[in-house]
Amino acid sequence: MKQKKWIAWFMILALTITFAMPLTAWAEKKKNGDTFIVGFDAEFPPYGYKDDNGEYVGFDLSLAEEVCKRRGWTLVKQPIDWDSKDMELNSGSIDCIWNGFTMNGRESAYTWSVPYVDNSQVVIVKRNSGISKLTDLVGKTVVVQADSSALAAFTSEDASEENKALCESFKELQQVSDYNSAFMNLESGMVDAICMDIGVANYQVKSRGDTFTILEELVSSEAYGIGFKLGNEALRDQVEETLQEMVADGTFDQIADEWGLSDCICLAKALEEKENGTADYAKEDEITSGENKETGLEENDGKSLLVMDIVSQLGKGMLATLAIFVLTLLFSMPLGLLLTFVRMSKWKPVQWIAKIYISIMRGTPLMLQLLVVFFGPFYLFGVHLSNSYRFYAVIIGFSLNYAAYFAEIYRAGIQSVPQGQREAAMVLGYSRIQTFGKIIFPQMVKRVMPPVTNEIITLVKDTSLAFALAYTEMFTLAKQIAAANTSIMPLFIAGVFYYIFNFLVAFVMEWIEKKLDYYR
Repeated sequence: MKQKKWIAWFMILALTITFAMPLTAWAEKKKNGDTFIVGFDAEFPPYGYKDDNGEYVGFDLSLAEEVCKRRGWTLVKQPIDWDSKDMELNSGSIDCIWNGFTMNGRESAYTWSVPYVDNSQVVIVKRNSGISKLTDLVGKTVVVQADSSALAAFTSEDASEENKALCESFKELQQVSDYNSAFMNLESGMVDAICMDIGVANYQVKSRGDTFTILEELVSSEAYGIGFKLGNEALRDQVEETLQEMVADGTFDQIADEWGLSDCICLAKALEEKENGTADYAKEDEITSGENKETGLEENDGKSLLVMDIVSQLGKGMLATLAIFVLTLLFSMPLGLLLTFVRMSKWKPVQWIAKIYISIMRGTPLMLQLLVVFFGPFYLFGVHLSNSYRFYAVIIGFSLNYAAYFAEIYRAGIQSVPQGQREAAMVLGYSRIQTFGKIIFPQMVKRVMPPVTNEIITLVKDTSLAFALAYTEMFTLAKQIAAANTSIMPLFIAGVFYYIFNFLVAFVMEWIEKKLDYYR
């Protein structure tokens, strides 16, 4: 016995050393400044995306690779959730945000490099849509990426009065997590237009053939920079110094030409303006950085939110989450029971249909199923559905998915009832319907309560996947508020809501379970 104990302790020690050594080496590298972690949105071509070979590539990543090569750093390409970029940067998980990152409106929130790309916000529509200028968007549905420059151009405090008025004239301004979803919405007719960066727009329109066109009028003009954590001028200066070398020897222009962005670059001009002290952004950055280095709090204090303010803003999202939860249960639980009967049918073809359905629902991601339900009618049958179908698609997708799980839980409960009870009911003259309704079903309900409770609790948390269809529920709203205010507090409050909600669900289900303990 002692020998086995020593062997177990030796294995634990060996595993600890095995995992600790790489972590220690990584930490040492990080300490010595040998590792440069670039945070980027992996769905933002041509600046950063995953190519056909499964590699992360793009204009910005090519620049980062060259900088790291010249400085002897190891580049780590870190895809991030764009809504969480501030938390990634402030926590030290990444060293910078380098991904077509707009400086305008964010000048005081980060330590910026000089701008290296001149960029503008443009509108993309379908060809022959009848939309040829911005005023034609009145009464139309427009989609933007969450926490993007396009969104800021319409809704931020710095947005022009013309853009604010234009936004108010829209039927709706929707947000999606990525541009691929935006184009799927536009192609299927769910929205009328997309607003996005011109560099990305040119890439997307060119790669998608003659289906779309870009309006000539610009929504706004802006500049791209590299965003570092506020106060990290040392790392910013090192990167800028290397970029200046790349401009001098022509490497920067060469990389821009490879990605078809030669007409957009402005790094040489920006470096010259900074050196001459004529760049407004440089002066503003110095003042802001100085203020924040002294106090460390002034920037966040201006954006701080009270808990009640956050709860108030989350109110609409909470109602959306509750609607998804209640309606999914309302439809999926009886549908699951019906699916159970089909699954237990003695007719083999019908039984196999149910088996295949359950296998697909349980074997594929819920997010994929939501996308199929929403976009399937258009891509499979060419059916154009109204924008209101978005909510219905969420409920249909959730209900179909959870019905498969409930069906298997019900089946296990039914089959756990002893066969002798069915035989006894038959002797007493009960029909099959009476046997199930009066004998089998009550016992099944009691036996399946624990696993059903687990599924219901999971459903509460899964409601956040509704954002895959650009339907804004509570957690999505919390991420947007957190991103806008550079505060993690909205996420904590959302977490508290989920916990309280699940606590109440568990309490009610436990109460029902005790009520069903009739034999005690």
